[in-house]
Amino acid sequence: MPLDLEYLRRHYGSLSDQALLDIDRGELVDEAQKCYDAEIKQRDLASQGSDGQAGAGVFLAEQMETDGEPVDDEDQPTWLEDAAAVYSWVVAPGTTPAQDAADALDVLKAAGIPCYLEQTEVEREEEKPLPPSTTQLRLMVPGHFNLWATSVLERDIFNPEFEEDWRTHLEALSDQEIRVLNPKAAFCGLFDRIERVTKAYNQELARRGIK
Repeated sequence: MPLDLEYLRRHYGSLSDQALLDIDRGELVDEAQKCYDAEIKQRDLASQGSDGQAGAGVFLAEQMETDGEPVDDEDQPTWLEDAAAVYSWVVAPGTTPAQDAADALDVLKAAGIPCYLEQTEVEREEEKPLPPSTTQLRLMVPGHFNLWATSVLERDIFNPEFEEDWRTHLEALSDQEIRVLNPKAAFCGLFDRIERVTKAYNQELARRGIK
């Protein structure tokens, strides 16, 4: 999936200096690095981020042990306290979500979004007893990246899977049924949401006098 470079430039431009420096340049793909470098240069922040270590620690799949459990990581990102979870997995004994985690991390990294995979113990509920040593992995991003990261995951991971399910569903319909079930009818709520968020965005630009 190609990067939306214009969106990436606008997003980097909207970040505070500290939020921009929280991004680990080394975890970005080449195109994202160029956008990042241009914004750093424009703000004259090169001296503060030149060591390449100011950004978030991305918890890569390679850091997982063979049984799928993440190893301890002492270098937690500074933004973790105000982070948002955009994806999570419950890890039962004997299972490994390493590939799912690796795919999600790769997608966010390619988009230039700082991310960190956090491990926590799942609290037991009396009504729903859990097997021993059940843990939860949560993919965390800085709070101000929440909406963007969620949308990127939907676009690059969930939407292709949904498309395949939709194709399978369409193949099972009769000619009469498929004529009635057009996308705008089947997903009227989604089309309405797109119209609403676009309208709200344009109205806010107009309110601020931004063209």
